[in-house]
Amino acid sequence: MVASFSILADMAREVGGDAVEVSSLVGPGGDAHVYEPTPAAVRQLAGAQLVVVNGLRFEGWLDRLVIASGYRGPVLVASQGIQPRQMFGWPDPHAWHDPAHARQYIENLRVALGRLVPAQAAAIDRRAAAYTLRLQALDQRLRARLAEVPAPQRRAITSHDAFGYLAAAYGLRLTGAQGWTTAAEPSAADLAKLMRQMKAEQTRTLFLENTGSPRLAQRIAQDTGAVLGGTLYADALSPPGGPADTYLRLLEHNLSTLIAAWLTPPALRP
Repeated sequence: MVASFSILADMAREVGGDAVEVSSLVGPGGDAHVYEPTPAAVRQLAGAQLVVVNGLRFEGWLDRLVIASGYRGPVLVASQGIQPRQMFGWPDPHAWHDPAHARQYIENLRVALGRLVPAQAAAIDRRAAAYTLRLQALDQRLRARLAEVPAPQRRAITSHDAFGYLAAAYGLRLTGAQGWTTAAEPSAADLAKLMRQMKAEQTRTLFLENTGSPRLAQRIAQDTGAVLGGTLYADALSPPGGPADTYLRLLEHNLSTLIAAWLTPPALRP
């Protein structure tokens, strides 16, 4: 099976195990918002038995890739059944940042992979159940750690507005300097608005996004007076061995990074 990006591919490997061979069109560290399909991707899709996508308008390039490849098999929309939050009149596609939505992703993968490999359906069911339990246990641990941070302190600026679901799930206030796509840079008016909001909310910590431009983040920090607080992973896993090379490690890294910054006295921050 072929997944559109690395986070979905990791979930599919967890659920499918040895029953499926999973590859990803956009790999670790890749930005699915600006991805341009290649001839290799056309061949990759042409040989697939199942294609898994996020949906919610996340993969704007998918339809033309499917046409170019001649793929005629099933396409699983992993976010099916989720009620998305709205942003700028469009559905926010980053639903996986809410563990409750991630459980729906897992369930959709369980059903689709069980149909793809019916002889392995029972094993796939067991793996999906175990994966869900690991996710729930991690969610509980993170909520316990977050309880150490007073609610008024749970505020930050992110370079990419991709964490609305994370904020809603955990009671955070995360303001993005960019919209939910990294394809466009913020304007001078956007930066001025951000500066006003930072002043109103009394927050100066800016977190970078792993597939975004470090130079843009540095410009935002310079123009707004923000303090860089670390890197968050939004649309892609880290390369293997990195701090967010699985979905569960991504979720833990993001919240741990935020919590650490909030619990560090301002005088000790970089």
